[in-house]
Amino acid sequence: MEKPIQDYYPDELSYCYGCGRLNEHGYHIKSFWNGDDTISYFTPEPYHIAIPGYVYGGLIASLIDCHGTGTAALASYRAEGREPGTMPAFRFVTASLQVDYLKPTPLGVELELRGKILELKGRKVISEITVSANGEITARGKVVAVQMPENFIR
Repeated sequence: MEKPIQDYYPDELSYCYGCGRLNEHGYHIKSFWNGDDTISYFTPEPYHIAIPGYVYGGLIASLIDCHGTGTAALASYRAEGREPGTMPAFRFVTASLQVDYLKPTPLGVELELRGKILELKGRKVISEITVSANGEITARGKVVAVQMPENFIR
């Protein structure tokens, strides 16, 4: 896959602060397949600070959240044997987010987000997302993503 799943989201669904390509102030998270896992990278800016030298926990939760919904979309396309961008489009929202902070996440390094599918059942996908810095897992999250209701689209 050459483009991240977020680049296939319809324009009207591309304003999310975490992963929306049309949100000029957002994080622009990009999620791809990497074998049976999904992967994304993000480098926090100095203003993503919690205490000197470390990333704010809310940013980490946001990264896990958006990579989790992207992972759900990727998994759903794969489960149906379809390529991203084919219709109907898969777009997910978060029903539940659990984050465990395992150790402080340092500022100034690229973070790797890796997603594993735990369950795909109907309109629900559960994934585990890890955040690593310098090869060490610093946070782990569980995301329950559900297919976006049609009435969310204006």
